[in-house]
Amino acid sequence: MLSLIHSPLVHRATLAGLLAAAMTSAAWAQPSRPLSVPPPGLAATAQIPMLRDVGIDQKLDNPVPLDTRFVDEDGREVTLGQYFGGKPVILVLAYYECPMLCTQVLNGVVGSLEGIKFDASRDFEVVVVSIDPGETPAMAAGKRAQFLKRYTRKQTDAGVHFLTGREESIKALAGAIGFRYAYDAAIDQYAHSAVMTILTPEGRVSRYLFGIEFAPRDVQLALVEASDRKIGTIVDSVQLFCYHYDPETGTYGFAIMNMVRAAGLLTVGALGAFILVTLRRERQASAAKPTATGTR
Repeated sequence: MLSLIHSPLVHRATLAGLLAAAMTSAAWAQPSRPLSVPPPGLAATAQIPMLRDVGIDQKLDNPVPLDTRFVDEDGREVTLGQYFGGKPVILVLAYYECPMLCTQVLNGVVGSLEGIKFDASRDFEVVVVSIDPGETPAMAAGKRAQFLKRYTRKQTDAGVHFLTGREESIKALAGAIGFRYAYDAAIDQYAHSAVMTILTPEGRVSRYLFGIEFAPRDVQLALVEASDRKIGTIVDSVQLFCYHYDPETGTYGFAIMNMVRAAGLLTVGALGAFILVTLRRERQASAAKPTATGTR
């Protein structure tokens, strides 16, 4: 029996059987391939064709179409311009049945708003617009309720708006801010970028903040800038001097040259003050000297 087990013939048969079983198991375990990815054989760096149409073309200072019509979460027809006038606007393009990215972006927006001192409705407006023309006001209302459940600031509900609209309205708004997206019919989903767009009270693009998490400092500085410093304090203005917006990354970085200039001005100011104080002391010392008197 032992000799049979250790024979070369049995070894070869056993190995062949194990190999066949492994190949069969691997074939059954292999997951199905998404229909939208390149076929096998293309380089790993090859871009999915649909994603060539997805991205952000930054259009700073470009106006958005304020007369474009949408429907709010209560089913009322509105124009985009109703949310502009005196305060900056945080605009997010997403869709409410998005299985992954949109929820993460909206959660990131809430997290950043919780970390700043400004309040929706009082200092700025939040406008979320669905890029899916098939979505309904009921879906918008449900997503808004989730948003407000996380955004716990009091008396801010009136400043948070979730809209739906027709395809022509969505495309007009997306085109104005350079938001390129694409629909993948194979999986019934939209491919799009993760971005928060800050607009001025007049409805012009001020800043883009990228990602699914937004630093509260970046959001606060972007709102101060968009409002032309009409909100915020002198501390915010000093921060804007110290930090510079980088359109490539959509963040605020430390402005080294501004700090060098500030240090130079402070040095000149200190020297000027030292000279003035020195001259004043010399004059006071001269005036305090007794006047020489004599008798004949």
